[in-house]
Amino acid sequence: MEQRAHRYCVIMCGGIGSRFWPYSRTRLPKQFIDFLGTGRTLLQMSFDRIRAIVPDSNILIVTNERYASLVREQLPEVDDANILLEPARRNTAPCIAWAAWHIAARDPEASMIVTPADHVITREAEFEASIREGFAFVESHDALLTLGISPSRPETGYGYIQIGDRIDGNISKVKTFTEKPDLELAKVFLASGEFFWNSGIFLWTAKAIRKALHVCVPDIAAAFDSAPEGTYTDPAAETAFIARTFPGCMSISIDYSVMEKADNVYVETVSFGWSDLGTWSALFDLSPKNIDGNVTQNCNVIAYNCSGNIFAVRGEKLIVADGLEDYIIADADGVLLICPKSREQKIKQMVTDAKLKFGEKYE
Repeated sequence: MEQRAHRYCVIMCGGIGSRFWPYSRTRLPKQFIDFLGTGRTLLQMSFDRIRAIVPDSNILIVTNERYASLVREQLPEVDDANILLEPARRNTAPCIAWAAWHIAARDPEASMIVTPADHVITREAEFEASIREGFAFVESHDALLTLGISPSRPETGYGYIQIGDRIDGNISKVKTFTEKPDLELAKVFLASGEFFWNSGIFLWTAKAIRKALHVCVPDIAAAFDSAPEGTYTDPAAETAFIARTFPGCMSISIDYSVMEKADNVYVETVSFGWSDLGTWSALFDLSPKNIDGNVTQNCNVIAYNCSGNIFAVRGEKLIVADGLEDYIIADADGVLLICPKSREQKIKQMVTDAKLKFGEKYE
């Protein structure tokens, strides 16, 4: 029988999404934007799809303090006690550690799914079945489980997981992790059939992840252990403790700190129409194209001899283009970006350069 009452979801919602600049900005990151024109933002869609699996009262949002009002506005269903506000950016390991200690204080028998707020899932019934299978596994094994996506192309922007021995159903032991390979290696991975994209979606019990953090990153675990008794069930005490403690935590991802070190790491191989929607090219791939293979995001475009482009311009401005192929044309809040899709990995550097030259005006 499913232990639904003991199942929790942690939605990580603190990223800036700088690769979607200039649409995604520090003051309004991509998870708070309706990129797909569905009437729901990426955060809202993440919340919607987990509700069939986890009770609303067990869904937590972890975000930066500056986004508190955005979360409350977009998810009025979430109680304030379930919105954990980070006072500083410290990557995913401290974020997940705080959530694990918080949840364990509420429910020592808890199991958890941890998911970013900005992913897109197109086959939600298959997603639900996969998550239920994952929960059943971690609730019966001392295991850290990650979801591996069947790769459809030799992608160089994702991490890869090599599967080892099959354990149960779609679940295998993890053999190796590889971060963002070059194109030739990505082609080898794709051809082998042994490698899957690392989705960044995890399942485990609160007990298992706390144990792993103690072993792999004891400094982070010690920081959250140092809370006086009762802290994590007293909102005022927890806020004060986190304000003192969280900024001093090491900034490190859960992948580097735990998943690549622990010896009880497993992968569930899944295929449910996943995209981390991390880049303009990912949005292009997900969006309907016109007869010339262009994508227009709610804007007016006249295009001559153009194909494979994505046009994303806010407001009433008309875009007229001739001879463009495989470009990003994005205009928002005083910034016009024109960049070949093949060079979009440079967008992060462009944001940094704009900040160095003009301050925070265009960040």
